[in-house]
Amino acid sequence: MVFFAGLPGTGKSFFVHRLAHLCHAAGRTVHLLQWDRVRPAFEASPAGRRYPLRDGVTHPVIRKAAGTWARQSVARWAPAHGEPADLLVGEAPLVGGRFIELARRADDRAEPWLDADACRFVIPVPAPDVRRFLEAERARRMARARHAHEREDAPSNVVRQLWDEMRHAARSLGIRPAEAELGQAIYDPSLYEAVYEHVLRHRRRQVLFVQQLLASDAVSAHAFAFAPRDLIPATEEAEAHIREVEKRFPDQGLLKAEMNKWFLT
Repeated sequence: MVFFAGLPGTGKSFFVHRLAHLCHAAGRTVHLLQWDRVRPAFEASPAGRRYPLRDGVTHPVIRKAAGTWARQSVARWAPAHGEPADLLVGEAPLVGGRFIELARRADDRAEPWLDADACRFVIPVPAPDVRRFLEAERARRMARARHAHEREDAPSNVVRQLWDEMRHAARSLGIRPAEAELGQAIYDPSLYEAVYEHVLRHRRRQVLFVQQLLASDAVSAHAFAFAPRDLIPATEEAEAHIREVEKRFPDQGLLKAEMNKWFLT
């Protein structure tokens, strides 16, 4: 299992796409577990319609339900696909609690698999100029999508908000930024790396420094030349997880407070 973790606009989808194609070409069976493909399934369920996007931001109930489902999905997938030819490639933002359950230790059936040598979390850390290019590309795609899934990308206002959450996490963890003022809305790769290293400290992780733009083509990172096997919840699964979150957090203010502390793993 390989999970690419990080903020929007750091190249996660690109690396998922390239790794999946390389492994498919090598004869491996590729399965995908991606936040932007799982989240809409929860929001489209009857229970999920009570918690729509607000200004492009996913509701905390949806975030929590999707995360608990993802962890259980890993627990089901891993023992059923133990052959070396099987590969699960994941995309986990983590920020704001998006699939944060994959980073946290728990006494359940998923933990041995997430803690195994065969599981890696990769943190792409783009250089500032690469990050600026990726942000510009994201804005262009939002205006002129090449693939339906690109419409699920976080819009620019959400990307800025998530960077603010990153700076808040750094403050809370005592991580000092490289720039003079923490209040500046400037991408700081060292701060970004340090926060994600801390959040993933319980997992086998690897930082991938992206110092230059990698060759791409006109094909969307969401378009595959083969048919990977997506891990997507059935409607009844999404319903059950949403109801469980509602039961655990009758006071949604407490759930929001927990999500705001996503970096405390």
